[in-house]
Amino acid sequence: MPETANRTFFHEHGYLVVENCVPPDSLGAMQVRFREWVEVSRGHEAPWGTTVNGKPRFDLENGHCPAAPALRRVNAPVEISDCYFRVMSDGRIPEILADLIGPDVRFHHSKINSKLPGSATHVKWHQDFSFTPHSNDDVVTALVFLDDVTSDNGPLKVLPGSHRGPIHPLWHAGTFTGAVTDRVAGDCERRAVTCTGPAGSVCFMHTRLLHGSGPNLSPAPRTLFICVYSADDAVPLSPNPMPSRFEGLTVRGRPRGRVRSVPFDMDLPELPGTASFFDQQAGHG
Repeated sequence: MPETANRTFFHEHGYLVVENCVPPDSLGAMQVRFREWVEVSRGHEAPWGTTVNGKPRFDLENGHCPAAPALRRVNAPVEISDCYFRVMSDGRIPEILADLIGPDVRFHHSKINSKLPGSATHVKWHQDFSFTPHSNDDVVTALVFLDDVTSDNGPLKVLPGSHRGPIHPLWHAGTFTGAVTDRVAGDCERRAVTCTGPAGSVCFMHTRLLHGSGPNLSPAPRTLFICVYSADDAVPLSPNPMPSRFEGLTVRGRPRGRVRSVPFDMDLPELPGTASFFDQQAGHG
């Protein structure tokens, strides 16, 4: 497989932002659907809905109320919306993934993370691999920008090249915190790169890349449709934190029936007991 500029950049830095990756009609349909879910959230005081593992499908930020809705998470939206399923399974995202980690690529899980205006939600520094370990690290998170992502509305921050470094523990003093130590986080903040771009852009992020994000300090929303994919020969080593009936779906190439292992060691994650890992990072299990 010949090297491409995208693949060279991705494997050197651990991330890649591609603008105009989602067609305008698909982007518009996803935006409308999410706004509908926000309107529905006005009628709820607590997380609601049910996913295949019995967890709530819709998760709310503390302070949510009808006048100021704060829907922060939709789990497995591909199960309940055709437009989200199509973007996950077809088009440029699987095509780019086939170039980065292919040719055979399968789907692992999906979610929507939203920071509505005034939202206090922030994501502490961590690596996704520590939540979803596989037999090898050809695992990529694709973050679809449903809104324009600016420097003020809680953009993703990454530490370039950190995917080639150690797997940092997320267990501290016997508790799974979902975050790296304050020392590591401080180093990440000092050297971080911010990933911004117009709606319809996609950030492809290596599973071992250190990343986080701050709260939304702007009057504009910042909503991401997040899909995790793996190479066909990367076999999960821990239960899926957000399983769906589409887990393992081949989106490019074909299943080969093989497993490839690479050497590493790490502590297994603790599955969230609530609708999302936000509560783990906040210290609520």
